[in-house]
Amino acid sequence: MFSSLKIRNYRLFATGQVVSNTGTWMQRIAQDWLVLSLTGSASAVGITIALQFLPMLMFGLYGGVLADRLPKRPLLIGTQGAMGLTGIALAALTLAGHVQVWHVYLAAFLLGLVTVVDNPARQSFVSEMVGPEQLGNAVSLNSANFQSARLVGPALAGVLITAVGSGWAFLLNGLSFAAPIAGLLLMRTHELHRTEPQPRAKGQLREGLRYVAGRPDLIWPIVLVGFIGTFAFNFPIWLSAFTSDVFHGDAGTYGLFNTLIAAGSLVGALLAARRAQSRLRMLVAAAVLFCALEIVTAFAPGFWLFALLLVPIGMFGLTVNVTANSSVQMATDPEMRGRVMALFMMVFTGGTPVGAPVVGWVTDTYGARIGMASGGAVALLAALAIGVVLSRVGNLRLSVDRRHGLALVPRQPAPARVLVPAA
Repeated sequence: MFSSLKIRNYRLFATGQVVSNTGTWMQRIAQDWLVLSLTGSASAVGITIALQFLPMLMFGLYGGVLADRLPKRPLLIGTQGAMGLTGIALAALTLAGHVQVWHVYLAAFLLGLVTVVDNPARQSFVSEMVGPEQLGNAVSLNSANFQSARLVGPALAGVLITAVGSGWAFLLNGLSFAAPIAGLLLMRTHELHRTEPQPRAKGQLREGLRYVAGRPDLIWPIVLVGFIGTFAFNFPIWLSAFTSDVFHGDAGTYGLFNTLIAAGSLVGALLAARRAQSRLRMLVAAAVLFCALEIVTAFAPGFWLFALLLVPIGMFGLTVNVTANSSVQMATDPEMRGRVMALFMMVFTGGTPVGAPVVGWVTDTYGARIGMASGGAVALLAALAIGVVLSRVGNLRLSVDRRHGLALVPRQPAPARVLVPAA
């Protein structure tokens, strides 16, 4: 489960990331709650999320081209430093009492611009630290790292917001980026499995798109996570609406909901780290279960039933993310990995500017329950449709087995007809 942590460079990377990820989750909770406090609108929370991911939709592929062209370690030192500065700037405005909602919008957009380059560089840098043999394990542990921080970050944010206000959460997030920068600086560069940066040339963006278009094993997982990221991963909108409108809670309740999702996500990440391979049939099954659970949870009648159902939602949602991520990375040639992962992240997170305002409007107009159920329903239909497409592409059929349950297995060819001559 933890085999890639034997590699010193990856241990430094993982240690720095768990610190900065904790700060990132603190800022996410504080940011959403601050916008809700300033405006009282779930749509405003959706606009904030959309602005943070809009740059990925607009420029995500160019970020992948830069990640393939530039040395990844110094590039990450620059992007991590810039992300820390956005948190410190927002902290200064909030602690001084001058923060307005447009300041939060601007900070979210600037953070999204940096993420355009940081995401593909960080995703593809994993293979340089651990090599191809440990890549699947390291991708899963990256997600476990992120979800471990998600367990701690929302809880700390809830305490800080209640006790001293959102500004301190922003400040701690800004300072937390010192940890990954230190880890990157301390790495032994001669132990990296370096991928030679691609020289600047015309048509590199189109080359990446053609590469993915000709690979069904890449394009369909990317399409699936695009639907799920656009419609089914809008938890800041739904959980803030459930907290304020359905259960009449406070920032602590909002932090609790996020922590429960994180607990399930951590379990999903650790289970993924134990698997030797990432199979497309597991991706489709996890997507269907995740979306179905989301619909059921939307109509949970009581507080504690709703809260407990968030744990399996987190587990299956993370399984979708990790399985798609690792299967795409391991199927991609090293010289194309930055561009392919940029497309993956652009589709997964870049759909949020489209989905978040729509989901926010549905939530404001028809209530939190209808908003959450409708997002899950759209993604469920997409998962079922893509499952049918993959079964046809791979010539698979649905099989029911007492040991394995439902599974997609290769179709058996029809037996040849033998003509027996008449006596």
